[in-house]
Amino acid sequence: MVDCCSAPGLMPMQDALANLLNNITPIHSVEDISITHADNRVAASETVSPINVPAHNNSAMDGYAICGDFSDGIIEAGRQFHLVGVAMAGQPFTGQLQAGECIRIMTGAVVPDSANAVEMQENVQINDKQITLNQALKPGSHIRMAGEDIAKNQPVFAAGHRFKSVDVGLLASLGVDKVSVYRKPKVAVFSTGDELKSPGDTLNDGDIYESNRHAIIAMLKRVNVDIIDFGIIADDMVKIRDAFNQANEMADAVISSGGVSVGDADYTKDVLDELGHIEFWKVAMKPGKPFAFGQLPNSVFFGLPGNPVSATVTFHQLVVPALTKMSGAKPVKTLTLKAITKMAIKKRPGRMDFQRGFAAVDDDGSLVVTPLSHQGSGVLSSMSKANCYIVLGQQHPGCEQGAQVDVQLFDHVLG
Repeated sequence: MVDCCSAPGLMPMQDALANLLNNITPIHSVEDISITHADNRVAASETVSPINVPAHNNSAMDGYAICGDFSDGIIEAGRQFHLVGVAMAGQPFTGQLQAGECIRIMTGAVVPDSANAVEMQENVQINDKQITLNQALKPGSHIRMAGEDIAKNQPVFAAGHRFKSVDVGLLASLGVDKVSVYRKPKVAVFSTGDELKSPGDTLNDGDIYESNRHAIIAMLKRVNVDIIDFGIIADDMVKIRDAFNQANEMADAVISSGGVSVGDADYTKDVLDELGHIEFWKVAMKPGKPFAFGQLPNSVFFGLPGNPVSATVTFHQLVVPALTKMSGAKPVKTLTLKAITKMAIKKRPGRMDFQRGFAAVDDDGSLVVTPLSHQGSGVLSSMSKANCYIVLGQQHPGCEQGAQVDVQLFDHVLG
């Protein structure tokens, strides 16, 4: 365990993330829910298809299903077939096609077992009850086979899969009306500071409007957890202790903002030392050095810095992966792209840097990125104007205009 007060160095960001994840236990409580509420929930068990999709061989085109002789590999243009019926979507043809016969068929309609190809209507000539092929036809043409998309008893979603909106439609297409999911993590949130005021309040000298909690809650909604908002807690030992005790009893994770930087009141640190223990404090990342992680009796604790950009970046880079694991979801590897910087980037070795930038595709199709001019940890507008991080490794010395850099596009949590 790292002593938060006497540690001479900073924990590398990747080590901090690994330490944090090693101390996170996934939630195992399971509940069955309607697929109506499945979007963004995490599957607790494998979903297996109870049916074939499509359920029957069906036509991919409006046209004619034929029973032909393909002994030569194809049926030549000019071959004629006698029209004996019609198949509509939901109204199958119930007869038996004989060689040389065909039926009119619509897209999605069941193809009779006795038919071995479908020709689209544009490629035939019609004369009363007879059609003539305008071009050669291959066996199986324009037939979607039963189970071609998903076969009966085929696994569709694994446990740990986070359902997307389109997945809800896929579940419905399988006739699945309920799924087993893990309980959502319960997350308590509060900010500390006598200077903090809620939007709408009147500011006195030295006061500021509290923004971190609002941004964190907005991001938590996109992660899909149950949120317990404790509001703003004054810099008072008793009040902070009470907030931590209540949050620990009610939540799986406790997130506080402020009170973890050098020079802040020591109440948060003292309370954490009293109620639990700190795994690490201070991370070699910029913005976000004063980030804390620890254990409370019934929950885990994330201490975010007070500066708004630092709070947002540490939440996104460290807390979101932790809550993902806690929710039972499979980890999602961050996609890192290469881009050409349109400006020189200043950086001193020592901390991994997440500079804010705006990425775009240049006229020649290259991915380029423009670092924002204001990179201060208190400049929240930089997060609003950016669409990506420019990620510079701990020992990166900075670079000139035109250099290749790593970028991470903002995901749904920030987008």
